[in-house]
Amino acid sequence: MPSDAQLAVGLLGRTAYGRAATTMRALPFLATARHIVADGRVLLRMPRSCGYHQVCAGSVVAYGADNLGSAGPGESLWTVQVVGRCEAHEPSAAEIDRSGPAPRRVDGEPFEPVYLRIEPRFGSVHVTEGAAGVL
Repeated sequence: MPSDAQLAVGLLGRTAYGRAATTMRALPFLATARHIVADGRVLLRMPRSCGYHQVCAGSVVAYGADNLGSAGPGESLWTVQVVGRCEAHEPSAAEIDRSGPAPRRVDGEPFEPVYLRIEPRFGSVHVTEGAAGVL
């Protein structure tokens, strides 16, 4: 039977974007990221100009996503979270392709990607069955 972390990573593979949570100077910090799943790891793409990667790399982060805005009628709603150490990552050409098209600009700055990798150690999955949009 798969662990909660494996189930969470599997569901992350159904989405393209999520949120990384960590701390910066002892304060909570959230950053959005594009992600793919590869070999049981969560690979993130973030804009270098925002500096989010400097806060996440080398830290333990929580990364979460959901289908709250994309579930169809009658589909279950789910939210997932994985927790693990986040490190800089040099993506393969295939991983870059799987990440999809990059934006041209972020906050008015040319988009330069930075890639990170989360090795999930813990995970949680929450599913609400029944009508989509009802929690």
